[in-house]
Amino acid sequence: MSKTKIGALWEDKEVLFDLPFIYLKLRPGEKIFDRIEPIEDTKGNTGSKGRMIVTNLRIIWHSMSSPRINLSVGLNCIQSTSTRVVNSGLRGSTQALHMLAAYRSSRYEFIFTNLSPSCVRHYTSVSGVHKAYAASRPYRDLKLRSAIIHNKQLRILPLERICLNEHSIWNLSSESGNLGTMVITNVRVVWFADINDSFNVSMPYLTIESISTRDSKFGEALVIATRPSSGGYVLGFRADPRERLHSLRDELQELHRAYCERPVLGVEMTWNEQPSKPPTDDIEELEEIGEPRGEMGPNLYLASQLAQYKSDNEVQPVYNAYLGLAIEPLKEGFTLKSLFEVQTSS
Repeated sequence: MSKTKIGALWEDKEVLFDLPFIYLKLRPGEKIFDRIEPIEDTKGNTGSKGRMIVTNLRIIWHSMSSPRINLSVGLNCIQSTSTRVVNSGLRGSTQALHMLAAYRSSRYEFIFTNLSPSCVRHYTSVSGVHKAYAASRPYRDLKLRSAIIHNKQLRILPLERICLNEHSIWNLSSESGNLGTMVITNVRVVWFADINDSFNVSMPYLTIESISTRDSKFGEALVIATRPSSGGYVLGFRADPRERLHSLRDELQELHRAYCERPVLGVEMTWNEQPSKPPTDDIEELEEIGEPRGEMGPNLYLASQLAQYKSDNEVQPVYNAYLGLAIEPLKEGFTLKSLFEVQTSS
């Protein structure tokens, strides 16, 4: 398997198992909404405590005793979420998150059990993020002849802003061409015909493979090629006057490059009420998942992650008589014994 973190988006469209750590790192634009533990993958890894990570693109689960055992479920693959009473290897008969997913010709069933009594955050987080993902498809999907124009104005998405509004742009998809308007935003490129605004196309930068100019039977044209996963369309446009074409191409290339560095994926979550066990304070600030270091128990693994995130003020070491050394003050809830104790799941 060969993936690229700056190329086509795959994290939301695939179901994968036992991935190398590099494929569990967050891609540009991916962010964590929730981290929940301990969670048991009751169907695939019963009896093993793990951590669930909910991002704006996928659901990640990994074993805490052996992080090499993991799975990544793209939000686009999820068909349904519900609750079901199951027999957990660690909790016995209990209610769990039941999730159905599909990838290519395969169908998958996942059952995740929260080992913390009376905690349903794993269900509310997954179902909420999945709904937010489904409602934000215009940020990621190429659309043809859709209801995106009202009174000759583009319907703006919540995180979208208009960068350029170019009139007298010809779409070269027919023998004579169609005169229209091109609206360029921080998220997508939209073109619609002046005489019939239902004849339109919306191309998120995420779907665009390349932007260039080349000769055509109409003269020099702006050519936008989309990725094979988005249909592999090659769309040509001509500007009047023609001298605008190169500057328009340069603007589009620059906006496309900026988007690839910091994508706007459109999946946003607002917690209407505090969950029973709120997400940790550093969830929204995390840029990547901490790399597992060998076979760590839960306390040692969590402590190693917490140690990576320090406050703005430099923490002064303190003398520890037990070790005879100056050490960084321990986080609340940790002791020297728990840091050196290797735990295994029972």
